[in-house]
Amino acid sequence: MEGGAGRGLECQRTMDGRENDANGSSKTMVIPSCCLKARASQPELDAKCHSTVVSGWFSESRSSSDGTVKKYFNNPMWPGEAHSLKVENILFKENSKYQEVLVFQSQAYGRVLVLDGIVQLTEKDECAYQEMIAHLPLCSIESPKNVLVVGGGDGGVLREIARHSSVELIDICEIDQMVIDVSKKFFPDLAIGFEDPRVHLHVGDAVEFLRHAHEGKYDAIIVDSSDPVGPAQELVEKPFFETIARALRPGGVLCNMAESMWLHTHLIQDMISICREIFKGSVHYAWASVPTYPSGIIGFLLCSTEGPPVDFVHPINPIEKLEGALEHRRQLKFYNSEIHRAAFALPSFVKREVEALRNCSTSLQEVHV
Repeated sequence: MEGGAGRGLECQRTMDGRENDANGSSKTMVIPSCCLKARASQPELDAKCHSTVVSGWFSESRSSSDGTVKKYFNNPMWPGEAHSLKVENILFKENSKYQEVLVFQSQAYGRVLVLDGIVQLTEKDECAYQEMIAHLPLCSIESPKNVLVVGGGDGGVLREIARHSSVELIDICEIDQMVIDVSKKFFPDLAIGFEDPRVHLHVGDAVEFLRHAHEGKYDAIIVDSSDPVGPAQELVEKPFFETIARALRPGGVLCNMAESMWLHTHLIQDMISICREIFKGSVHYAWASVPTYPSGIIGFLLCSTEGPPVDFVHPINPIEKLEGALEHRRQLKFYNSEIHRAAFALPSFVKREVEALRNCSTSLQEVHV
């Protein structure tokens, strides 16, 4: 890969610990740890230089290109920190039309799916994210029938939606066919979701798909997107939320991945502010613990359209009362009704931010009236 080649050149240049400056003078260089290990001839340390895997460790990064070479650096979504996983084996690494797709076997979390240098899921903790993003909205409304998943090419959200026997149609719109294919090969416990006969797969742009969706078609829409950079940028902007609201029935619900309250308060504020303008029912923020996500948690934005009121905090359709739901395909590992209610308990600093937005929104409505 381009990034790996670039890193390799850097390592080769600094193997002797010296480099010439602009005036031709020799100066001492700091030798990267991966090069020190390579020079020490310790193959057991896997001293290979990859774009995101160095000396046997994966660290989240982003890439940028100046037109000739791709450079990798710490992810600007969480500056000043990095989360690393010990790599046992790289299983897959290719560029799709949209992004770099990487799968590796980790020492502590099983297989890991990475898109453009960002961890999407691991076998060990995927249950927390997949179960929460699916059941928080579906357990908040009675007998959901038509559900749309945006993104979710690994199939895990589909697996969880299938626990709800009332559901008759599950549309999924995923832009990257490679993500689907890789998930079916390396993550069969998640990709099993694609085998449900209620699932209808649409490979393409979700924004375009929603523009052509019938008004009021869906009871619930679940946006399981990657972080709002690259191909997912449009999925946190106002026009996209407007198309979602149009596609939901009165009293229909949206559950949207909403980043970390420790790292992305500004982004969460923007999303809540936009959604309070568009969704005339209710707007809530919830969260769950996912160890391999930045800061160890992930948030969910839950919204309902004007119509029958939705009480997200107290599930009206509890998973424990749905026949066969707890054991469908596999046992639930993370979600239950107690966790559902607890997910809406917010730290004081988040409550202050959300409350400030609510007061601002109310004031604006009064001005318009």
